[in-house]
Amino acid sequence: MMKSNPIVWCEIYVQDMDRAKSFYESVFQMKLEKLESPGMDMWAFPMAMDKVGASGALVKMEGVKSGGSGTISYFHCDEVAIELERVVAAGGQIQQPKTSIGQYGFMALIVDTEGNMIGLHMPPNEMK
Repeated sequence: MMKSNPIVWCEIYVQDMDRAKSFYESVFQMKLEKLESPGMDMWAFPMAMDKVGASGALVKMEGVKSGGSGTISYFHCDEVAIELERVVAAGGQIQQPKTSIGQYGFMALIVDTEGNMIGLHMPPNEMK
């Protein structure tokens, strides 16, 4: 029997780390932290090991392209509209505006400066 959520880490591959860091730090108003990892440039999102959810990192690695569309990582937002307001100014694009997902809250899809599609998720009011 599973005791926690099955996904524990995500990596978002980038071509230009400075550009990508600037985008994510601007949209989500957070600072990324350098991770020491041989053969790749990694910058992690904030992590709280004792909290529900997963963290991850921006990664630049030789031979790995950005812009894959097979998996979408969703970022928690208290109000999706606030992050959406920052996306275009930070160099990204809005793919799908804030949309109700019924009892699960609201979501939006955006494309970062590296061509990666990511999701924004806002829980319903009673879950906040």
